[in-house]
Amino acid sequence: MIITKQYRCIHSASCLCTKGHLSEEVIFLVFQQLNWNPKSVATLSCVCKWFDDLAKRVLWKEFCKTRAPKMMLDLQSSGSHSVDGNWRALAKLLIYCSGCTRGGLFNNIHVPGHFVYRTRFSRTSGKSFLLPQCRTDVLYISDPCEHLDQGDDGDIGFFRGIFKSFATSKVRKMLIKREAQLHPTEVCPYCKAKLWSMLQAKMVPASASCRLGAYEDAIEYYVCLNGHVLGICTLLPLSDSEEASDHSDA
Repeated sequence: MIITKQYRCIHSASCLCTKGHLSEEVIFLVFQQLNWNPKSVATLSCVCKWFDDLAKRVLWKEFCKTRAPKMMLDLQSSGSHSVDGNWRALAKLLIYCSGCTRGGLFNNIHVPGHFVYRTRFSRTSGKSFLLPQCRTDVLYISDPCEHLDQGDDGDIGFFRGIFKSFATSKVRKMLIKREAQLHPTEVCPYCKAKLWSMLQAKMVPASASCRLGAYEDAIEYYVCLNGHVLGICTLLPLSDSEEASDHSDA
């Protein structure tokens, strides 16, 4: 891959980068050998604005393409070379469970955000989160990240996802038609855009709880202006037969 566009560091006059640094091609090859390690990419982004710009344009994109190649091909199949939000936001969505803070999006539940080693995102599962009239939209949804024994709240699951071409989606058009209100204070933890509540807009189908294995009246999720989805549900307890099956499989 040849990267021709280059920038001079604009971090500050005293920044060591103003004295010259490796070319983008060399940095690309180094991170390719590191398999686009997200911790290394994040560290490089903190050095100066030049490196941060390189990470946003190139390194996070390559990380996403490596982590979820089929999903990335689909998200870009409309001809766009970018994704809604930006590549860094999408990379964070792939590997970070946002949790929730007390008094935030999900009322009084407090679960710290954390990185996850690997999460499966499914386009088929995404259909279950769309009303029938919106099921031509493309939505990728993750398996729930389970946080068990949360006191009175029981077993909690957090899920996240992303729409393809959200700006032209039927979900977005329906939210606008129903005059759904954006959340007054909270923003997307991945791209900082404002959020619509799918629950308040009455756009949470019963099939979503079935897909998650959750109580039907205990699921809530939001979608931001860039099409990132984040939600919470209360998971149904495993039956005795399911638990026995799990032990036998182990």
